[in-house]
Amino acid sequence: RCDSSGSIFFRQIRVGEREVPFTIYKFRTMRQDAEKETGAVWATENDVRITKVGKFLRKTRLDEFPQLFNVLKGEMSLVGPRPERPEFVEQLNEKIPYYPTRHFMKPGVTGWAQICYPYGASDEDALEKLRYDLYYIKNYTVLFDVLIILETVKVVLFGRGGR
Repeated sequence: RCDSSGSIFFRQIRVGEREVPFTIYKFRTMRQDAEKETGAVWATENDVRITKVGKFLRKTRLDEFPQLFNVLKGEMSLVGPRPERPEFVEQLNEKIPYYPTRHFMKPGVTGWAQICYPYGASDEDALEKLRYDLYYIKNYTVLFDVLIILETVKVVLFGRGGR
């Protein structure tokens, strides 16, 4: 709130397991009404809508911390494919074969795609992330989850990969 008025929390509808919508919780990183003029768009590098504090929260991925509430509610797991907005899911389901497969399991606070692929804001990036998500779904084990969580801790501590 120090560089943008409004609540510190942000709620948004996302698509979960079996394509059931749910409300995701995050720390707000963009100015209030950031999509008022543009509608639903992916954030870009040096996006003017992102606040100074928001830039830090995104870089360290701390903006995702409130999603632990979604985990406690059973809507998400710690590890899995990241949940997307319905507007994007609708487009990506049409453009990318097998995209709906990522909704066979609960979405995660972190995932293999987030560890292996930098932040992306295009259909091509969504396709690359889908490849990592499908690999995760096919090769899921508890040990794999532990590895992803440990790698996520590195991202949080050293600020690698966030936007």
